[in-house]
Amino acid sequence: MKKLTMKWFSLVFALSAIMFLSACHKKTAPPPPPPPPPPASTTASLTANPETVDRGQPTTLTWQTTNATDVSISGIGAVQTNGSLQVTPNDSTTYTLTAKGPGGTQQATARVTVNMPAAPPPPTQSSATEEELFSQNVKDIYFAYDKSDISPDQQSAIRGDAEFLKQHPNIRFTIEGHCDERGSTEYNLALGDSRAAAVKSALVSAGVSGSNIKTVSYGKEKPFCTESNEQCWQQNRRGHFVYAQ
Repeated sequence: MKKLTMKWFSLVFALSAIMFLSACHKKTAPPPPPPPPPPASTTASLTANPETVDRGQPTTLTWQTTNATDVSISGIGAVQTNGSLQVTPNDSTTYTLTAKGPGGTQQATARVTVNMPAAPPPPTQSSATEEELFSQNVKDIYFAYDKSDISPDQQSAIRGDAEFLKQHPNIRFTIEGHCDERGSTEYNLALGDSRAAAVKSALVSAGVSGSNIKTVSYGKEKPFCTESNEQCWQQNRRGHFVYAQ
């Protein structure tokens, strides 16, 4: 009986040892890795300075985005993720910037109000002099920095000038070429002459008599605005119309 008890005790001990060793060899499964952090949100801002302009005057759009890979502005198209751009809208316009990135899509808007000139009364009912009509209807033509070609945003202005002048074929006038303050006097005199000539050429191509037009360049010597900033310089880069007495 004693031998049987010892055998039973030995069997129980052996089974316990086997179970203990098996438990020791089991490895606990590692926890799953944490999920990756979500992408940073896309941000966007858009401003216009100035927000209100007269027709034919420029404004500057400035925008900033973060975490964006695709940025565009309505009416302009694709642009850099950050930057600025000068525009000359013919009518009041709301520009919408759309920025897309891994963190989503964001939009920003900027409203530019364009003050429209009052429509002139019919010639048969108007008591305005020819010089007054000239001043009211003929608009200066503005140029980009260091350029003398008429940009697309000035085409409507030059067409309007040509239509009025063709309706008043006896008006004689001078086109003055002006520049901003940057560059030498000699360079700006030549640039101003090119700008005045470009305006005259466009008018003659549209049917205005070239014999009614004189041109002169003042370069940077007679600025319309004397502050040293882009908004002021833009006002000085122009072909200016002067009625001939």
